[in-house]
Amino acid sequence: MRILCLIFLFAFPILARAQDSSSVYNKLYNLPDKFFGSVNSKSGKFQQHLIRSTTKYLKKLSRQELKLQRKLAKKDSLAAKELFGDVNKRYDSLLNVLHSPGGKLRNIYSSRVDSVQTALNFFNKNNILGQSPAMQSKLQSAFKDYGDVQQKFKQANFIQEQLKQRQQMLKQRLQNVGLAKEFRKYQEKVYYYRAQVDEYKNMFETPGKMEAALLKVANKIPAFSQFFNKHSQLASLFRLPGNDDPAMESIEGLQTRAMVRKDLEQRLGSGPSAEQYMSQNIANAQAGLDKAKNKLNQLGNAGSDMDMPNFKADQQKTKSFFNRLELNTNVQSTKGNSFLPVSTDFGLSLGYRISSKSIIGIGSSYRMGWGKDIRHIAISHEGVGLRTFYEMKLKGTIWITGGGEMNYRSKFNQLEELKDYNAWQQSALTGISKKYKFGKKFKGNVQLLYDFLHYRNVPRTQPVIFRTGFNLK
Repeated sequence: MRILCLIFLFAFPILARAQDSSSVYNKLYNLPDKFFGSVNSKSGKFQQHLIRSTTKYLKKLSRQELKLQRKLAKKDSLAAKELFGDVNKRYDSLLNVLHSPGGKLRNIYSSRVDSVQTALNFFNKNNILGQSPAMQSKLQSAFKDYGDVQQKFKQANFIQEQLKQRQQMLKQRLQNVGLAKEFRKYQEKVYYYRAQVDEYKNMFETPGKMEAALLKVANKIPAFSQFFNKHSQLASLFRLPGNDDPAMESIEGLQTRAMVRKDLEQRLGSGPSAEQYMSQNIANAQAGLDKAKNKLNQLGNAGSDMDMPNFKADQQKTKSFFNRLELNTNVQSTKGNSFLPVSTDFGLSLGYRISSKSIIGIGSSYRMGWGKDIRHIAISHEGVGLRTFYEMKLKGTIWITGGGEMNYRSKFNQLEELKDYNAWQQSALTGISKKYKFGKKFKGNVQLLYDFLHYRNVPRTQPVIFRTGFNLK
């Protein structure tokens, strides 16, 4: 028996390592179908998002520029004709960029695409995924899907550059003709288009579950890091550690530390005074950079734009419909004669963020009875309710809230009893709420409301309502 135990103890680490190794390859063999399907669906989704958003914003910008043209034509028709020309043709040509090959457009580096494509190439060259025609076809299809998305981002980036140039031209020509308000609307639309594309880029750069699993497996293989340093897109731009290929030339115009130091020594000499002078100027330059960085951060945190320093962007405008929804719950208790409340209302609501300062939504509630006192607890159905609400930000974390409610406040045992419309009571609520955060992810709120219809209800309900709750999404 002891011998068997010793054999098991010695063999267990070997079996464990073998199992770990086999599990890595099992993951790769089980990955392809789900992985390639995920790549294809996400690629199509991002392309649709970019096409839809670009089309929407270009149409808005075209309409806004036509408004500017009409306004300027009333003051100077010749200047309007010269400055604007054929507005529809200009924006139609920008829209056609989305469907052009885009071979001459500036490339945009994607760390996600680079990592995943390099991992796939690594597995393929090491015959881990298999060399069957079906697998090779899937690989080429995945590479094409990634390339198509990058192509759309390149096209969107080109459109952004054209809009920026157009914006600067209009700003120079319209700054002294009394059209500041109309031009600001044009600037805002350009800003929101750029913000929308940036959000899609950030979403695209976040690996999905399948891609994260693929990269996790790749990172467990030591040879992958060496392969990445030699064959990735990043390696083709910079000589990464471990890439000592003498045939690889440095990028023209990219200075190394040694080159910069040699140039400074030729200009200032190599004595102690020269080093002191260099250190002093580097410190001054660093201070200037920090000051500029802080200013940029302040603009970014306020949602501003360099061309519109006082503009505060609405962060909700670039979010999808689903991401603008928020699910909330709240609790409201009716005080009893003892420590136990008579009943508790549990509310659930779904809100839609119209903007960063306003929310509209619907909800429902369920009233649970607790019994006579703490010694005689008896759970019962004491009522249900339907709610609508609107919230508007007042200042900081304080919001004004209001809404209407229909409540059934009688005890019921069957759902059929709720069909008696005359038994439902109305409430018109207005008050304030305070939103707060606890932890990194959770948000809560407290509400103090006044019911303007409390006197109509029989029996009369409480006029002041206090609720507390938190966000589920």
